[in-house]
Amino acid sequence: MGQVTGRRARHGTVEGTVAAGFEGVRDAFVANFTDRGELGGAVCVVVDGEVVVDLWGGVRDRASGAPWRADTMTLVHSTTKGLAAAVLALLHSRGLLDHDERVAAYWPGFARAGKQDITVRTLLAHQAGLFAFDERVDREVVADLDRLAGVMERQRPAWPPGERQAYHAITLGFYENELVRRVDPGHRTIGRVLTEDVAGPVGVAQEVYVGTPTSVPDERLAALVPPPVWRRLTGMPLRLTIDAARRRSVLHRSLVANPGTGFYVDPEHVVVRELEVPSGGAVATARALATIYGALAAPGGPLGLRAETLEALAAPPTPARRGWYDECLHGPARFSLGFMKPSDEFPFGSEAAFGAPGAGGSMGFADPARRLGYGYVTDRMGTRLQGDPRDLALRAALGTVLARV
Repeated sequence: MGQVTGRRARHGTVEGTVAAGFEGVRDAFVANFTDRGELGGAVCVVVDGEVVVDLWGGVRDRASGAPWRADTMTLVHSTTKGLAAAVLALLHSRGLLDHDERVAAYWPGFARAGKQDITVRTLLAHQAGLFAFDERVDREVVADLDRLAGVMERQRPAWPPGERQAYHAITLGFYENELVRRVDPGHRTIGRVLTEDVAGPVGVAQEVYVGTPTSVPDERLAALVPPPVWRRLTGMPLRLTIDAARRRSVLHRSLVANPGTGFYVDPEHVVVRELEVPSGGAVATARALATIYGALAAPGGPLGLRAETLEALAAPPTPARRGWYDECLHGPARFSLGFMKPSDEFPFGSEAAFGAPGAGGSMGFADPARRLGYGYVTDRMGTRLQGDPRDLALRAALGTVLARV
């Protein structure tokens, strides 16, 4: 394993380790700083349980110039969805969850308001029509899980289950969390199961949280730098920019309003502490993402994942009756069992791969075909929906390396 010590970048230095043959990923990471405007970030790759790339660099705080460290975490927005899905995969592997069972079989109150026929698979594929809340949901409601469960029980779906697809940007994680509380023998939350049964066994318990404890010092968190307004306006598809301002649009109701993607962000402390938002509120290192996904890329291992679970994660996704068109994103997207799956619009890994990108550029995925886990995090947010150029450059370099193996 080659040591990368103090390699110069535009902001600070790049440090870490790279296994022989993976130097191209290191070069792409350095180029992110010199050519693609990176501020601070990290990338990690795990193959067959071994870390082959573990790099970090730049600064975690633009104002102070504080450097990004090996254990620096940052908010990863929807990359959180993959962490929540990992918890559900573990419960499936333990025989506690059946993907084709009705959600109401585990959570009887869910059957209210026309949701009695929604299956776990339909919910996790963003095909349940539950992308928004009609009742007010804020931090106070989110912090009271029983109260939040009541809101979800009373919510009526926008269409019959499986009819259409619409990205459940924030709501999905709350439904998943209540489902986990119902099936876990200890009635734990996603955040607790993630820490105790996923991150702990794979050795990254102090590097990823859904529900960041107040005990985590601010110095371990990288503050996100949002893109300028002009870039947000020009970097996003026009249809989505218009929909973001239309209060009745699916996108506005899913992403912007009640509670919206900003309610778990704390300007002073990066993320609101002790608040579990399993669709977008995780903080993580790239190493934590890659290590967890690496453990999901093969049966057995530290998680004791059954082959049947891995086969389900690797299997092709099932479209809604009206196809892959997503009513929120205004384009095709493929989801399965809480993860995003590769598509022509958003390719990554092999057809068996599964993962989750996050707003701003972060990305994590597992590829069972390569027994590989990948994680990338950044504190300078981008605007691309179909892959951030920095992440794409890293994955392209990784693909070149793997093609030679």
